[in-house]
Amino acid sequence: MEQENKNATRWRLILGEDTRALAGVSLSERETVMDDALAAIYNGEGGGSPGGKKGAGLGASAPKLAKWLTDVRTFFPEDVVRVIQSDAIERKGLTKLLFEPETLKNVKPDIAMVGTLLALKGQIPEKSKETARQLVRGVVDEIMKKMEQDMRRAITGALNKKAHSPIPNFASMDWKRTINRNLKNYDVQTKRLIPEKFYFYERNQKQKSWTVILDIDQSGSMADSIIYSSVMGSIFASMPALDTHVVAFDTEVTDLTALCRQDPVDMLFGVQLGGGTDINKSVAYCRTLIENPKKTIFILISDLYEGGVRKGLLRRLNDMHQDGVKVITLLALTDRGRPAYDKQLGKEISKLGIPCFACTPDRLPDLVAAALKDKDLSVFSKEERSI
Repeated sequence: MEQENKNATRWRLILGEDTRALAGVSLSERETVMDDALAAIYNGEGGGSPGGKKGAGLGASAPKLAKWLTDVRTFFPEDVVRVIQSDAIERKGLTKLLFEPETLKNVKPDIAMVGTLLALKGQIPEKSKETARQLVRGVVDEIMKKMEQDMRRAITGALNKKAHSPIPNFASMDWKRTINRNLKNYDVQTKRLIPEKFYFYERNQKQKSWTVILDIDQSGSMADSIIYSSVMGSIFASMPALDTHVVAFDTEVTDLTALCRQDPVDMLFGVQLGGGTDINKSVAYCRTLIENPKKTIFILISDLYEGGVRKGLLRRLNDMHQDGVKVITLLALTDRGRPAYDKQLGKEISKLGIPCFACTPDRLPDLVAAALKDKDLSVFSKEERSI
């Protein structure tokens, strides 16, 4: 009986107070607060009011919004909080969540929230800018913690495979090369390999050995990708062996390299979400940054809805590829699923021998390492959401 009552209460909270079959279900004080918080977003057009009955909406005052946010964060798990906040903005147009310091500081930050914040950053009042910046930094720091260690390990490992050191160090032993170079010294009788020389990986990169160029589409649909890209660019820029450039584009091209080297949050606030798209113009600019094509990785992050010259774009990408640049097209850099993109242009790029696929952030280290090791990236793309 007790379990039946719990199930009835759960369904009552899910379906709302207008559910006739569950109209007799009584709620505890805690459950009533939960019900009011949900009703504010999901009950009809007008919604409900925190601490009151449905129909009044969330109201215009910041205190009501602050109380509603506090209730949501108190009574629901973190993943549910993020869904409710997103629905509050989408269904009720609660941009006030992002404009008032007293409500903004109560928001549980996530990728979607930061994307919305960046899209509206020009409308944020002066009094809220620092709080907004702190929210963005919280999300960036969280992503950095997840990505940085694996990214550094993958890149350092890939670069270390390229150089060898005469300094004996068991931890840096290149076993494969040592064995291959000493096979001639194999003793058949004792069945042992007697090495004449040992080979070790170089552990210190004294100069920049690769150039990495991130070319990022600023269109509104690419918000998640821009956030991940800013973190990725910051990690690259902090590695002495990589000469990193970060470029963002819509119909104009903006070089954000200096901002990214200083702080990925600065870079994000330098991005202007929305507007048109001229990929061709951006690729033309990025080509001017290439000094050694065979030691350059060019990563275009875009949904490929080109407003510029498509033939010019294909020609420039092909020229890069033929020159020896490792060209990669990421349709999205997100963990949200398959992106929307221009399938026709994607197929034309793939025909040039340039991999074109969506990539999840956790796979980025493997992708970059594969490029640095001269591996066939078309194989890598098949493991992802390829076109």
